[in-house]
Amino acid sequence: MNTTNRRTFLRNTAALAGAFSSGSLFQQAHGEELQAAARSVASGPAGAVSADEDFWSVIQRAYSVNPDIINLNNGGVSPAPIVVQQAVERYNQLANEGPSYYMWQILDQGREPLRRKLAALAGVDANEIAIDRNSTEALNTIIYGLPLKAGDEVIGTKQDYPNMIQAYRQRAERDGIVYKQINFDFPIEDDERIVKAYEEAITPRTKIIHVTHMVNWVGQLMPARKISDMAHARGIEVVVDGAHSFGLIDFKISDLHCDYFGTSLHKFLSAPIGTGMMWVKAEKIEKLWPLTCNSAPHSADIRKFETLGTRSFPLEQGIGEAINFHEGIGSRRKQERIFYLKNYWASRVQSIPKVRIHTSMRPEYSCAICGVSIDGKTPGQVSGALFDRYKVHTVGVVWENISCVRVAPHVYTRVRDLDTLVAAIGEIAAT
Repeated sequence: MNTTNRRTFLRNTAALAGAFSSGSLFQQAHGEELQAAARSVASGPAGAVSADEDFWSVIQRAYSVNPDIINLNNGGVSPAPIVVQQAVERYNQLANEGPSYYMWQILDQGREPLRRKLAALAGVDANEIAIDRNSTEALNTIIYGLPLKAGDEVIGTKQDYPNMIQAYRQRAERDGIVYKQINFDFPIEDDERIVKAYEEAITPRTKIIHVTHMVNWVGQLMPARKISDMAHARGIEVVVDGAHSFGLIDFKISDLHCDYFGTSLHKFLSAPIGTGMMWVKAEKIEKLWPLTCNSAPHSADIRKFETLGTRSFPLEQGIGEAINFHEGIGSRRKQERIFYLKNYWASRVQSIPKVRIHTSMRPEYSCAICGVSIDGKTPGQVSGALFDRYKVHTVGVVWENISCVRVAPHVYTRVRDLDTLVAAIGEIAAT
């Protein structure tokens, strides 16, 4: 083998090994440091580590967030760690050396190892995982693919994500299904009350219940497993929107007992922006129509949902390094930290006159996302003042019976930034 061929062979081999090799970018950049940090806190419970600022400073340094902006809208989209950005750049450079060769013959070969890694993280079989671009694509594939007919009923809520609501409404308009929405006034700290609301909406024609695992507006954590068990006892299938829970809450999809699940990986998993995942229970794949064309639409092969043509292979392969980073922190440890950060600021503003919190403070019902409002001010006025005067980035929410500012910290969020948020809310409330 001559020098040129050897160099090409080694480069291709490295690309194929990618994030799941001992030489991954994560191992090169953070492996030793994170392992040392983890060893220093290994003897204590995950909850005790949540306030260990020395440990979390290691994680914070792994991000390249702008120090001039305090980003507390991680519920929309989260930044990727530097190592994930570098992976995408590395794969993008490789792809552009000869796109049709490196994309289809080299990078495309990395999808199966990635599928297996995602399946292990999700606690399901790899042949039930499809890789796509976001929750909307995953869940719209499910919603439009379900073999529903005129008169079949679907139960959702008014607090579900708009793109899912619109998808069901389009099916109602096109196919004559009946889309019913129940209404909740959050926060609710009673699983049975939530389950009962779904149960009371069921009729003999109900085929599907749609559950948002973590409500994106205010962070309410819904009892997806209990709803699934109730529904299955009545022969009803369950679709779970896990856009905000996956990569944040320490759970496996199999724990939820649902039939279909969709998520975005660019939220709390911190994967490249524009990456997502769909899970379909093995015995349900055959009956579900793919959203895009496929030569075998009735196949039981999960890959029929990935006929997207040319896609961003660099983004897709960058997911692997995000999984490495997530596992380097530890799923339970990560959940506990973000819950700690959420309660850190929320508990401090509760006593401020005119300030209201719209999210539970209990870990069974919330984690990262929390809604806050100030009497006499619109969400837009509060979020605008937070950014204009304090450079704190949040988002104002006005949806159905919800009116608040959504705040969502992440693992890179510093406590002193939350102190800025608390002081800012106090000053805005006082004006």
